[in-house]
Amino acid sequence: MLLHLLLFQDFLLLIVVIPISSPKSPILLPVKLSNVIRGMLSNLLISRLLNCSRWNSQLCKMASVIPQVPDVDIDPDGVFKYILIKLTSPNTEGKIQDKNIVRGYASCPYHADINDKVTEELQALKSSNTIRDWRTKVLGGGRINHDSKSKELKVYGYSTGFGPADHQVTVEILKQKYGDYKITWSDEGY
Repeated sequence: MLLHLLLFQDFLLLIVVIPISSPKSPILLPVKLSNVIRGMLSNLLISRLLNCSRWNSQLCKMASVIPQVPDVDIDPDGVFKYILIKLTSPNTEGKIQDKNIVRGYASCPYHADINDKVTEELQALKSSNTIRDWRTKVLGGGRINHDSKSKELKVYGYSTGFGPADHQVTVEILKQKYGDYKITWSDEGY
């Protein structure tokens, strides 16, 4: 029996293939995913499925860095503030790794509130021994206009407290999760 995993935007599809001698066809099991779980699974599955110890691809390198923390977690629709964060954490061998992550929520009226929320989530991961330790540095902020119906993301503006984020870096991170979206950025606006 073979097990295949396909990760889609909102579902993880498990495909169980019975050997040829069996008359049964493949069994498909769709599993609905939340935003955070989707990001964690995609990073973890990519690193495991590609067997990162053998592959030297950029995708494999990105997926293996702190896979327990999704690269992107933003609201599914609306206009909201966001921050670009550099996350640093030791891997299981104790080697320090870092990656940039994007967080944005309409429920956070200030960029600092987003940082507080991320701090709580990372502390919970450390308390549960999911990650060993962590440090963050907010690289800047701005706003995101997320229109899921038209599959568009617009990244723009700046944070009064943290300064402007490098929106081009933000867009590259967003493309990993929203590859089928039209994503634009501008330094204009607040």
